[in-house]
Amino acid sequence: MEPRVSLLTLGVSDLERAVAFYRDGMGWPKSDVGGDEVAFFKAGGVVIALFPRASFAADAGIDVDNVESGGFPRFSLAHNVAEKEQVDSVLAEAEEAGATIVKEAQEIFFGRHGFFADPDGFLWEVAWNPSFPMAADGSIELPT
Repeated sequence: MEPRVSLLTLGVSDLERAVAFYRDGMGWPKSDVGGDEVAFFKAGGVVIALFPRASFAADAGIDVDNVESGGFPRFSLAHNVAEKEQVDSVLAEAEEAGATIVKEAQEIFFGRHGFFADPDGFLWEVAWNPSFPMAADGSIELPT
């Protein structure tokens, strides 16, 4: 796994309010990708995603009510890959290094993804999304 964070997803309680804060209040340009389900903002070399907390937990395959014991940390880091097959190989590499696979690699509406938790429980999504072209440095070229 290359040492890179592509995307930081925040599990928000009110998507409309969160978008208004970042887009209208902070002046961050919002990408048109994501529709009404998730919001994406380019923040330097990282993309910030706002995702309703319940939808986010369901997507990762974890219990949204398990915040206090570390089961759902309200945010995740993402490592996007350029090739579909790399999702599986990065998850395998993480597991071999001591991670817990939270969600096996699988096809999803945007491409392919899976989740692992590091030894401290921090949640990582490994994703291939053909709608997010990757630059040579591994950063996401977020469509406007």
